[in-house]
Amino acid sequence: MAFSGHRPEHGGPPEMFYDEKEARKYVCNSRMIDIQTRMAGRALELLCLPQNKPCYLLDIGCGTGLSGSYLSGEGHYWVGLDISPAMLDEAVDREVEGDLLLGDMGQGIPFKPGTFDGCISISAVQWLCNANKKSENPAKRLYCFFASLFSVLVRGSRAVLQLYPENSEQLELITTQAIRAGFSGGMVVDYPNSAKAKKFYLCLFSGPSTFIPEGLSEKQGEDEPMESVFTNEREGGAFEGRGIRGHQTQRVPFRLLRRAMVRKSRAWVLEKKERHRRQGREVRPDTRYTGRKRKPRF
Repeated sequence: MAFSGHRPEHGGPPEMFYDEKEARKYVCNSRMIDIQTRMAGRALELLCLPQNKPCYLLDIGCGTGLSGSYLSGEGHYWVGLDISPAMLDEAVDREVEGDLLLGDMGQGIPFKPGTFDGCISISAVQWLCNANKKSENPAKRLYCFFASLFSVLVRGSRAVLQLYPENSEQLELITTQAIRAGFSGGMVVDYPNSAKAKKFYLCLFSGPSTFIPEGLSEKQGEDEPMESVFTNEREGGAFEGRGIRGHQTQRVPFRLLRRAMVRKSRAWVLEKKERHRRQGREVRPDTRYTGRKRKPRF
């Protein structure tokens, strides 16, 4: 699982890397904006929130508010936490709708228990795996983060954390501390056969374990994406790997895709059912009657 190329977390603390110059990229670079927005959309999908109900969400490592803007566009309320003043300044200039908080997630999340209906995070958690001071212990900082996150979530809700693990040891370090904090869940891997499009989403449950959604995949031979599942049980191994069959999908932002469909049309119904399947919900099989208009009854 090793990644090639320079990793920004090796160059120093995040508040130094994400300076004013770097923050401007998240406002001016259309490619970065598109990638960030698509990952936020996928994270929100994996949260499995109730349909047509605004929720109060936490965005860890909110940066310039790109993922928060997506949450607002979907009708949700949110609070963003970030350690970089430059990134938050850009978010303020963009006049994002969420509330912003400057803070270090490795020191805990300063909110009352049961405050949030869910949490997303894009490309932030791997920063906790590096010690920038002699006094910093990655395992302790990860546990502090996960323990406080478990506390601020409503019981039964989810947290979906997109991250870039450097190797399997780092991934095990992260999941071990999540288990210690009380979470169960698993890792969803999208496009596992692609070097560039491959994405890791850590899906955490603050209540009883439920179905782990399938990872997205392009059709490449007979290879199947792997899904790592763990529980908060202390007996036995922490991980259980199993193969799952992926499905082909177009990499189009879900919000834009839905806008192009007529509500209650067959295409709209099929897209909604497919979205629910990716979220791990039980959905009836598609038939020729799916989305068919029914005659009024008298």
